[in-house]
Amino acid sequence: MIETLLLSVLIIAICMALLLVKLLFRKNGEFTSQHIHDSKAMKDRGIHCVVDQDREARKKGKAF
Repeated sequence: MIETLLLSVLIIAICMALLLVKLLFRKNGEFTSQHIHDSKAMKDRGIHCVVDQDREARKKGKAF
């Protein structure tokens, strides 16, 4: 059981280290947004996140 716990901690530590490396070498030190409403390609296709779609439907009275 100790071996499994140590292996799990080692895997998590390696993942955290790789994320840190990615963060350090990124421009401005930040990750890009993963939200649909921040994606230019999705905006070009007219695709919105579900919260925006719900808000629009409620304004039009078609939120059923």
